[in-house]
Amino acid sequence: MQEIVPKLAALLIGAIPTALLFLVLVAAYELLVHKPLTAALARRRALTEGAMEESQKAIADAEARTAEYAEKLRQARAEAYKIREQRMKQWNAEREAALDAARKSAGQKVSQARLQLESEAAVARKAIEASAADLAAHAVRAVLPVAAGGSR
Repeated sequence: MQEIVPKLAALLIGAIPTALLFLVLVAAYELLVHKPLTAALARRRALTEGAMEESQKAIADAEARTAEYAEKLRQARAEAYKIREQRMKQWNAEREAALDAARKSAGQKVSQARLQLESEAAVARKAIEASAADLAAHAVRAVLPVAAGGSR
């Protein structure tokens, strides 16, 4: 065992430069690779999260605009429907007025025609009544012999 301790001490002393080199290598890795890599990853993460937040804001803004446009479209359709209904009412009122005017005009024409027919019928009755006496006299003369007062 006495031989093992000096050999072990010689090995440990020989391992000191390797251990120091290993510590220098770890420190260089930390300074040259790990810190810049960590910083780059943190920047990338920040940029990605920022871009995601911006895209979510843009999506929310687009959805708000879409809802606004949909509301405006709904209002425009409602307004167009109201205008259409007003025009239909106006056209129906104009049509009803024209129909009423035509009915009144036709009623007046019918009344005038009826009055004209009645007056013509009255004139014809008077003419028939006036000629009835002459016709009766002609009929009596034609039927009755001359001796009874006929003129035949």
